[in-house]
Amino acid sequence: MKIISLRARLTVLLALAVLVALGAAAKIVDWRADTEMQQRFDASLLARAQSLAALTQIEDGKFAVDAENAATATFPGGADTAWYELRCGGAVIARTAEVPPPLAAGAQPVFADADLPGGRTLRVVALRFVPTLEGVHATAPRAPVCTLRYGLDRGPLDEILHTLDFILLGSLLGACALVLLATPWLVRRGLRPVQVLGQAMADIGPEKPDGRLPASDTRELAPLVTRFNEVLARMDDGLARERQFASGLAHEFRTRLAELRTLVDVETRYPSGHDVRTILGEVGSIGAELEATVTALLQLTRIQSGLERTHPEHVVLPALLARVCTRHQGVAHARGVSIETSTACGPDFAIETDAALLEIVIDNLLGNAVAYAPQGTAVALRAELSGLAVCNAAPALQAEDLANFGQRFWRKNAQGAGHAGLGLALAGAAARALRMALAFELDDGVLCASLRWNAGSPNVRAPD
Repeated sequence: MKIISLRARLTVLLALAVLVALGAAAKIVDWRADTEMQQRFDASLLARAQSLAALTQIEDGKFAVDAENAATATFPGGADTAWYELRCGGAVIARTAEVPPPLAAGAQPVFADADLPGGRTLRVVALRFVPTLEGVHATAPRAPVCTLRYGLDRGPLDEILHTLDFILLGSLLGACALVLLATPWLVRRGLRPVQVLGQAMADIGPEKPDGRLPASDTRELAPLVTRFNEVLARMDDGLARERQFASGLAHEFRTRLAELRTLVDVETRYPSGHDVRTILGEVGSIGAELEATVTALLQLTRIQSGLERTHPEHVVLPALLARVCTRHQGVAHARGVSIETSTACGPDFAIETDAALLEIVIDNLLGNAVAYAPQGTAVALRAELSGLAVCNAAPALQAEDLANFGQRFWRKNAQGAGHAGLGLALAGAAARALRMALAFELDDGVLCASLRWNAGSPNVRAPD
C-alpha cells in the first residue's frame, strides 16, 4: 500500500486552490479593466465624432465644415491620430488623406476595430446626423442625412492594456511563487498538533497503562483525543480485569491445589485408613470449589466488561425467591441455620428486569448470609414492593469492614470455608448492571443487605 504524505497532499491542494483562485481573480480584473478602458476610449471617440458632426452646417444650400475649428479645437492631433470621412447626400464633404474602412451606420452609433493599409489599428465609430442651418442651430427642412465615419489610433490603448496584462501576470506569478514557498511551512505549522499527538501516542504502551493523550485545543482534534482516551480507558479496564481475573484465579487455584497435594501426600505417607469413596469425595469437593470459583470469576468478568447484556422480562418475584431459598436449604440445614421469608407483596407480584442477573444477586446475597451466619441463628429474607433485604447475625464484623464488601477474595476470617469471597463482588456487579441500589448496614451485630429496584432504572419497572 502506497503511503501518501498528508503534508504533501495539503501543500499540493492548497497551491492548486490558490493558483485557481488567483488566476480567476486576475482574469476577472483583466476583463473588467479592459472593458472599462474600452468604454472610456469609445466615449472619447464618440464625443470627438459628435463634435465634428456639430461643426457641419448648411450655408446657402450647401454643406460646409468649420475646418479651422475642426483642426484646432476638436482634433489637436491632426492626421496622425484621427481619420474620418463625412458624406452628406452621397457627396464627400470632408475627409482626411486616409479614411477609415467602410462601416455601415445605424440609428445608434456603431463601433468597430479596423486596420489601415499602413498597419495602424483604428477604433472607428459610424453615426448618422442631420446638419444644422448656418447661424440658426436648427435642422433644415428636408435636409439630407449625413454619415460620419471617425477613427482614432488605438495603439496607445492597446499598449496600456498590454501593460496591465503584464502587471497582472507578474503579480499572479509572484503571488503563486510566494504561496508555493510559504505553503509547506504553513502546513507544517498547521499540522503541529497532529505531530504532538503522534509523539504522545508513541509514549503510550503496556508499560504505561495509565498513559493518555494530552487535551488538544484544536477543534477538529479534540473529539479524536477524547474518543482515543476513552478507548485507552476501556482497554485499561479490560487489562485490569484480566490481570485481576488471572491473579484471583491463580490465588484460589494455588490454595485449592495445595490442599489437594497435601491430601494426596498425607494419604500416601501416612494412610488414614479411610475408604477410597471418602478420599475421592474430598477430592471432588475441592474440584467443585475450583469450578464454582472459575464460574463466579467468569460471570463477574463478563458482567463488569459489559458482555453480559440485560434482557428485561416479566419476573414473578415470590417464585424466584422460593427457588433461591430451596437451593440453599440443604446448606442451611447442615449448618443449623434457618431461612425465614416474609413478603409484603402478593404471590403474583412481578417486576420487569433481567431474571438471570436478579437471580445472581439474590442467590449470592442469600448464600453469603447462610454461609457466614452463626449456627443456630436465622437468616431473614424480606421482600417489599420497592426491594428486598437479607439479614443475618454477624457478631465478628465491625463497621469498618463494610468498606471491604464487594472486593474480590476478601473474607473476614476462615469461617465459611469453600467460599472464595466472590459472592458480594458478583452481587454488586450484577446489581450495577441492573442499575439497582445495593447497600449494606451493620446494626447491633446484625448485617442487612438491601436491594432496591425503584431507583429510576430503565431496566426495572414495578407493575401497576
